[in-house]
Amino acid sequence: MTARLTDAQLRFVQAQRIGHLATTSASGESHVMPVCYACDGERFYIAIDEKPKRPGRTLQRVSNIEATHRAALIIDRYDDTDWSRLAWLHVRGPVTMFGPDDPEHAGIIALLRVRYSQYRAMRLEDAPVIAITPQHVTGWGAIEP
Repeated sequence: MTARLTDAQLRFVQAQRIGHLATTSASGESHVMPVCYACDGERFYIAIDEKPKRPGRTLQRVSNIEATHRAALIIDRYDDTDWSRLAWLHVRGPVTMFGPDDPEHAGIIALLRVRYSQYRAMRLEDAPVIAITPQHVTGWGAIEP
């Protein structure tokens, strides 16, 4: 069962610039990290980009996804001067990894590059992309601006 974002939730998601990806290892150890994301209204996409990584090692988030095929993404807005603007959206669901040979890969990379100009200078074509299909979506606070 796929959860659909409301129009207000989608506008909120598009207005924010960073999310926090949560994955869990096969043994139950959690792993959370900040990520850039794009959403096409159906799925959330997260690139494995060129920023420095440990050579020869699989990223923890990728290992966890390969083990459990699930993830969560928190997208929030914090306003230190006006707490009436605080809001968050919590998305949970199954994960698909799209590799360079998948027909959808090029379109996903294009979507990410439109959202983040920094990705235009990175070679993303050879790396997989994480895709979360929302199964559960919950939110709180001033989702509407």
